[in-house]
Amino acid sequence: MHRLRAERRPADEPPTAPEQARLWHVVLSVAGPVTPLSELRAGLERLAHDHSFFLTARYAADHAEIRYWEQARDLHDAAAIALRLWGEHKATAKLPPWEIVGLEVVDRATYHQRVAEGFAGPPPQLGGVYPY
Repeated sequence: MHRLRAERRPADEPPTAPEQARLWHVVLSVAGPVTPLSELRAGLERLAHDHSFFLTARYAADHAEIRYWEQARDLHDAAAIALRLWGEHKATAKLPPWEIVGLEVVDRATYHQRVAEGFAGPPPQLGGVYPY
């Protein structure tokens, strides 16, 4: 039987800090059966109220795109949270039974670089729920 010895650090050395959470820009695309626009808009507005980093949603009767900021340790965690967003809020926000059909997650620096270069900039109307 081998015993692992705990590594000791000098008394004057601070403990290693846990990884800091970072901001990730998320674009989540969902689609499914045609849903009345008034119901869909109301559901997306409830989702916006529930999700603290909500930025913008665009929608049509059979698809929607949600853009927001997610705070997470790394891309893997941010993507995992994003992939759960629709399902976890489906009942409380009364969202349609749509599936996720697209996901983009980029770090804050990449997002700002894209905006500065004129590529994948923010939608024309920020902050709210709008039809396409």
